[in-house]
Parts: sequence; C-alpha cells; structure tokens
Amino acid sequence: MEVDSTLVDMSHLLSDDQVVAAYLELRSRVVALLRTLSDEQGSIVVPSCPAWAVADVAAHIVGVPEDIVAGRMEGVTTEAWTQAQVDRHRGASPRVLAERLERTAESFDAILPHIPSPVNSQMVMDAVTHEFDIRSAIGNSEFRQSAAVDVAIGWLLETASGKNAELAASLDASKVDRYDLLRSLTGRRTLDQIASVGLDANGIARLVEGSPLRIPNSPVE
Repeated sequence: MEVDSTLVDMSHLLSDDQVVAAYLELRSRVVALLRTLSDEQGSIVVPSCPAWAVADVAAHIVGVPEDIVAGRMEGVTTEAWTQAQVDRHRGASPRVLAERLERTAESFDAILPHIPSPVNSQMVMDAVTHEFDIRSAIGNSEFRQSAAVDVAIGWLLETASGKNAELAASLDASKVDRYDLLRSLTGRRTLDQIASVGLDANGIARLVEGSPLRIPNSPVE
C-alpha cells in the first residue's frame, strides 16, 4: 500500500478530554460486566494472560487507579507491579471487584484529567486490552467498537510511528476492523491470524519486539 507522506508526521493520539471520557466509559462498562459474573466465571483462566484468571485480570484493572492515587509507581508496568495488584485483591469475587473499581472514582477522577499525554492513553490501552481479555475468556463479544478502542489504537500507532512511521501510517490507513487491529498490536493474535486480516505480520512482530507484548505461538482467541 502506498502511504501519503503527510500521514507519517501526523500525531495519532486523541485529545486529553477524549481520553478521560473513554476511560470513564470503559470503567462503567467493566463494572457492569463484573457484576454479571459468578465466582465460577471469575476463576476461568484467561488464555491471553494464562497466569491469571478472570478475577486476577479484573484485580489489575482495579489496581492501576489505586496505585496511581496512592503514589505506588515504582516499577510501573513491570510484572512485579501488576502482580502486587493481583495479590492485593486475591480471593475477591467479580462482584466485589466491581464495587472496588467503582469506588476508585471518588479519588481517581480528580487525578485523571491531570495524567499527562501519552501516559493517559497508555493507561486506557492497557485497560481496554484487559477488558477484552476478560470478555474473550467468558465468550462475550460485546463493545468491540468504543472510544477506548480508538484511544488505545492511537497510542499504539503513536508508539509504532517512533519505530517505523511508514508502517504506522499504513496500519492507520488500513481497512482492518479496529478490534482486529487492536488485538493484533497487543500480542493477542498469532502471526498467521495477523496476516489473515491483511496486516503486515512481520512488521508488527518487529514493532512489539523488546516490549512486554508477545506474539503468541498458537491462537488464544
């Protein structure tokens, strides 16, 4: 695909107001989802995060705003940082986690508009990726188009443009479904799955190389 050179220099990030609105909408969605889940569903292993069950992934989603409010940012985004969030909420049911996530609004919403770009977009990318990890694990295919998906893709493309601006612009200009693009860029699709929707699988593999994201060897969804 020939890419318009003017696209290469374009920022892919959404505005701070859009990021804030996307997160608030996402949180409401996740709270509503968790309230529908049984304890048994909370114990389902999440294929895209095989070390975690559904409740563990939810605990991470809860833990991020908690840690931001508490200033627990040492080791942010590392496995140790995220595992501490999971351990902190160990044993909580999906319904309890829904209440805890909703409760973060009281202190977190005053901070949220002041989280700088692009960190705010990265946070939304992480949260919506894990929202879909939960939905995929329980067989729920809802909300694959949302403001949070747009924010997440914006952050992923902005990050990609720093490594390969032409590839990032090509991905942005592609006609691939935004959900498929998101899952392909966040280590939730194999190389064959990525290629099957018309994306540059090898190019994406090079983009995520050295990052916490990993291209799976076999399908996880």
